[in-house]
Order: sequence, then structure tokens, then C-alpha cells
Amino acid sequence: MALLEVRNLHTSFKTDAGIVNAVNGVSFNLDNGKVLGIVGESGSGKSVTAYSIMQILAPNATISQDSSIKLAGQELVGVSEKVMKTVRGNKVSIIFQDPMTSLNPTYTIGHQLIEAILLHTNRNKKQAWDRAVEMLRMVNVNEPEKRMKQYPHELSGGMRQRVVIAMALACEPDILIADEPTTALDVTIQAQILELMKSLQDELGMAIIMITHDLGVVAQMCDEVIVMYAGSICEQGTADEIFYNPQHEYTKGLLRSIPTVEAETEKKRLQPISGTPIDLLNMPKGCPFAPRCDAAMKVCIKERPENVEVNCDHRTACWMYIKNMLEKEAANDE
Repeated sequence: MALLEVRNLHTSFKTDAGIVNAVNGVSFNLDNGKVLGIVGESGSGKSVTAYSIMQILAPNATISQDSSIKLAGQELVGVSEKVMKTVRGNKVSIIFQDPMTSLNPTYTIGHQLIEAILLHTNRNKKQAWDRAVEMLRMVNVNEPEKRMKQYPHELSGGMRQRVVIAMALACEPDILIADEPTTALDVTIQAQILELMKSLQDELGMAIIMITHDLGVVAQMCDEVIVMYAGSICEQGTADEIFYNPQHEYTKGLLRSIPTVEAETEKKRLQPISGTPIDLLNMPKGCPFAPRCDAAMKVCIKERPENVEVNCDHRTACWMYIKNMLEKEAANDE
């Protein structure tokens, strides 16, 4: 049994302009000790998927009753806030993308770490202090006893991110959700934070959901990858399959837009995906990516493609792949 099973997840937001369907029928599994990457442009539904698992959505959000989120066999959709409080921190923790807004500027680092530990464990204040110092040391924060007495603004961006990671891991969760954990950091610090997360994952044996728009992070960290667009999964598979055998036109576009050493040497221009992300209030009848797709056919506009199996490690929802597959089968029959 998978550690986390998400089935047919639908999350919508009620707005003055209408109902925004931010996540549309997302399904995936996460196994113990694995790293799952969720990638896509801003507005693709990556973060909403994560927040739905944690159930830390805005008051105007609704998770449909036919959705299912099972953590170690326990259904989370429809449970009380009291139950969710026992899940958050203890079983699933999250790292938000901006550590400055994740930490309260009016309290010391130590106060915030200890508060989280006291809330989710049975430790007393002395034990919580010791655990907080231990966690800071684990994430390579120098002089942890001194840092405990400092405020967030007294630390660098990289140091604050380490504190947020320490806070998320203090209660030894089974799953760590990292929502763009390196976005606000410079390249050198990004590499250090990713290396730290990978080493902690190996040491603690936890599973990680890595939410990012950076495919370089995915290549470095992830075992499996989900590519999202307009709230839906357009392609999913192992990292090797997604990088070396992409089948959806959106995935191919994301890969073409990555800067490479060869392109820099030959002074080639990057190939951005044309157009802008779709308006979720006016979803098309067919494939959501069709208005931006250079390979779009008539069927792409009229009908949404099924999610089909490429192989046992790879699925995609793309009419171009289905067309190519049918043509190949027809040629083999002849």
C-alpha cells in the first residue's frame, strides 16, 4: 500500500467572478522514502494540490466529496479539524516558499521552534528546547544555541530556510511537502538547501513532495514527476521517462525552455512556450493546452484527451501521442 494515495482530487474556489476549478481530477501515489516532483507554470494547481492534502486552504475553497486523500490508509477528505491537527506536523509537514513570511518576525527562532514541538509532541519545555537545538544542528545551522535567541530578520535567507526545514522536521513527519523551497535564494544557497534536503531524506527515510517550476531541481531530487497544467495532470512518470521520453507537448515545451550550456555556447535563444496560461474561469472543451500548442489538431480543440499508458512507468494525456500510437499500431498490422 502506498503511503499517500490521492484519487480524483477536485478543489475549487468560489469567487465573485464564478467558480474557479483549481484542481481537476488529480490522482497519484507516493511511496515511503520516495521523492515526487510536481512541476508546471504558476497557476497550474501545484500548490493547491499540496494545500488540499494538508487542508490549509482559504475559506472559499471546497474539496469535492468524491475526492479521496488517504494517508497510510486513513481517509482525510471530510475529517474534522481536530483530526487534521493530529496529521499536520506529526505525519505531514510543509515548507513554504518564502521563509521570511513563514516565520513570525515578532518572536525569536527558539520560541517558534519550541512552540511547534510542544504543539505536536508530549515533550516539556526543557525537552522541546533540546530538540530545537538538535534540529538546528541537524540542518547545519552554526551556533544553534545563539540562533535560538535571535529574530528572523537577524538571519540570512539561507539560514531562515534552514530554520523552516528544522521546524518542519522537528516532529519527524512521514511526508515533507516542499513548496518552491529555493525560490527566494541565490544559486549557491539553493544548491546547499537541496543537498541538505536530500541528505535528511536519506537519513530520516521520509517521503518528499517537491513542488517547483524548476526542472533542474526535479532532475536533481525526484524519483517520479507529475507535470500539471490548468489544474490537471498532463503527464506523469519516472524522472527518466519525463526527461528522456516526454510525450505531451506541454512537457516538451517546458524542457525546450531550460537554459543549457550548449545553447549558451552557440548563442541560441531560449524557446519559451508561446501564449499565456489559460483562464480557469473559461476552460475550453478540449485539451487545456491546445490554445498554446503548435501541434494542436481539430480534435484537441473539441475533445479532452484520455490519460493513456505509454509504458508501465509513464502516462500522458495528449492527442498527438494517441494519434502517433494509433498510426504505429496500424502500420504494424499491415
